[in-house]
Amino acid sequence: MLRRLALAVVAMLLTAIPASAQTSVETQAPNAPKQQPVFAGQTRAPLPASLTQPLVSVVAEGLPRLWGLEFLPGGAMLVTAKEGRMFIVSPEGKAGPDIAGVPAVDAGGQGGLLDVALAPDFEQSRRIFFSFAEPREGGNGTSVASATLALDADAPRLGDIRIVFRQTPTFAGRAHFGSRLVFAPDGSLYVTVGERSDTAVRGQAQDIASGLGKVFRIDQTGAALPDNPFIDVDGALPEIWSLGHRNLQSATLDGTGRLWTVEHGPRGGDELNRPQAGLNYGWPEVTYGIDYSGAPIGDGITRTAATEQPVYYWDPVIAPSGMAFYDGTMFASWKNAFLVGGLVAQSVVVLHMGGDRVVAEERVDVGARVRDVKVAPDGSVFAVTENGGGSQILRLSASAQ
Repeated sequence: MLRRLALAVVAMLLTAIPASAQTSVETQAPNAPKQQPVFAGQTRAPLPASLTQPLVSVVAEGLPRLWGLEFLPGGAMLVTAKEGRMFIVSPEGKAGPDIAGVPAVDAGGQGGLLDVALAPDFEQSRRIFFSFAEPREGGNGTSVASATLALDADAPRLGDIRIVFRQTPTFAGRAHFGSRLVFAPDGSLYVTVGERSDTAVRGQAQDIASGLGKVFRIDQTGAALPDNPFIDVDGALPEIWSLGHRNLQSATLDGTGRLWTVEHGPRGGDELNRPQAGLNYGWPEVTYGIDYSGAPIGDGITRTAATEQPVYYWDPVIAPSGMAFYDGTMFASWKNAFLVGGLVAQSVVVLHMGGDRVVAEERVDVGARVRDVKVAPDGSVFAVTENGGGSQILRLSASAQ
């Protein structure tokens, strides 16, 4: 009886904590104060009427620096580590042995073993997909592989490894690899990548003959889909879905199966977008950020007739990594919200949506850089955090279960 009463009190607190008089969660001055939003609510959305304060518990700690997390049937977690390791973490938080067969990765700078996703038919095929910074002659680039996962308790391993996608051109750099993998309802795979950061190549985000700064849409063999927007355009990469992106490390589907992404801006200008076929999202010609030096990016403009406006942007940045659509039942006030990991924000950023617009923003401070976010089968939220060279896996819940 006492336990039920305690849980009832917790539930009331979770839904009845009033927001403060502060109108927006962001209180710092913008890096580019002269840049103004195109429409109301495009940035610095108000706090929701009441704030949710989850209980934050540590599921696993003492882990190498993780990058991606995917729930397996039964509740265990398949995780990737930046240095090139992949292993299983049990529901109780115990890390298993390394999975053999992971290809070599270039872990310098922002590279390494990146995202991981289960094939839609994983329970039958045992196939997974993962992205990584692939070392190549002349440099490196983001690649995607598929493999079967054999979960032998003592010697888990990958088999039948196939490289299904390689970002081109190869570039000798250490930054902006992306990358997230998202399966669409039709079984196709969205692959997000970066534009490799360097001023000498970042303009290729605007070039449909280049694989830098794009969202790609492929089938599970790596082939372009026949209804992709540039499939019949001479010289274009047929796998391209959208262009004009900077560095995409957050992506998910909404409740109707549409792709949403959040990409890193420079100083200011992180963007929430809903990438659509053939559309141009502006980088580096259009941005709500400025260069790290303080200088304008290009002409310093925030809009053109040929480019799409972000649904929402941040200045200063949250440094987004990882993203989930909340369709669980544990947090009623988060229903249909996007949950975005914040590296600089050190928070799970909660975007409350009204149609295709952000109507409120709140943040759950976890005191560490958030690299990935996933909704667990029970409706709790798992956050992969990083501090220095290591990681924890945190659970956000409505009770201390």
